[in-house]
Amino acid sequence: MTAAEARERARARAALGAFISLTEEDGPGPAVAVKDLVDVAGTVTTAGGIQLRDRAAIVDALVVRRLREAGCVVMGKANLHEFAFGLTSENPHYGPVRNPHDSERVAGGSSGGSAAAVAARLCDWALGTDTGGSIRVPAAYCGVVGFKPTVGTVPTEGVFPLSHSLDTVGPLARDVRTAALALEAMSELRGLLPERTPSLTELRLAIPTGWLEGVEPEIAHVFTAATRGLPELELPDRLVLGRPGLIILLAEAGSLHRRWLEDTPERYGADVRALLEQGLRVSRRDYSLALLEQSRARLAAESAMADIDAILVPATGIMPPRIGAEYDRAAVAGWTRPFNTTGQPVICLPAPTSGLPVGIQVVGRFGQEARLVEASLALEAAWAQVTG
Repeated sequence: MTAAEARERARARAALGAFISLTEEDGPGPAVAVKDLVDVAGTVTTAGGIQLRDRAAIVDALVVRRLREAGCVVMGKANLHEFAFGLTSENPHYGPVRNPHDSERVAGGSSGGSAAAVAARLCDWALGTDTGGSIRVPAAYCGVVGFKPTVGTVPTEGVFPLSHSLDTVGPLARDVRTAALALEAMSELRGLLPERTPSLTELRLAIPTGWLEGVEPEIAHVFTAATRGLPELELPDRLVLGRPGLIILLAEAGSLHRRWLEDTPERYGADVRALLEQGLRVSRRDYSLALLEQSRARLAAESAMADIDAILVPATGIMPPRIGAEYDRAAVAGWTRPFNTTGQPVICLPAPTSGLPVGIQVVGRFGQEARLVEASLALEAAWAQVTG
């Protein structure tokens, strides 16, 4: 669609809260929504907060420059959880992002506006970021495809940081093919789409033992049906894999926001301020140990998956909470955070179900995006036959 058509659709669905601002750019497209964490020349990058809202970006982020070279047009800046530090995109300054499948529920975060815009067909695809699940959680909750590439694949220059060690930029789209082409436009990767989609029997897929523990029954039922017949694989416990990533995230985010926390703490929403203050309490020793544990976690995951193309894991432990309701952060991000720790590429796919969307993560080996795309295309095709 053209950028003008996309903006018209966005204005008609303004109640979703998917956008903080719309551009005046025009062109044949693809029309892309950019998470308002990423610099687009001439627009304010709010990062979902109010500390930056008077500063218009002078130049595009490197990833946006690459998108323009590929012919993409930025149609708007997508809403997000404040400073990308949350899982619901209930933003105290710009309003909550509502789930297109149930407006009383959250869209997930922090790239909630990007996921909602794609699900509601307000753009061709969207750009998001992922530090603890921020592409995959909203993809799961909104029923779209979210692609978190291997850490470092897409440049973060011009992207307001949350955790410099973990931040990852990637696309959200309605199908795997579009997501793969979008990632090529954003990065130096090429040839992600195979000449032929393999059958599931040609792939080495598995599910990790014990990783369904803690998943609520509705999600467990969908996951079990979608993965029936797959062998189990011994992978380190998800809490063990996720813990160093959480410590690194807290410490680096707290350090980044220290001055604002000291000078104007009242300008933060209560949930984000509490997390940032928690980050300030992480000791140097604990941070250093977490970095060491992260290296060990990467080696352990890579060793466990040495003979596997991909593993399948639930994207979240609970269905999307209602807006304003209390929820357990670990029950949302406990299945995504481990792969921020390890840095592996992950594609979140909508599972075959007739109710609210349920996402399943397809986790590939470090730097093996092309094989991950093959596995995801095969699963997408197989699951389409179930729902179709």
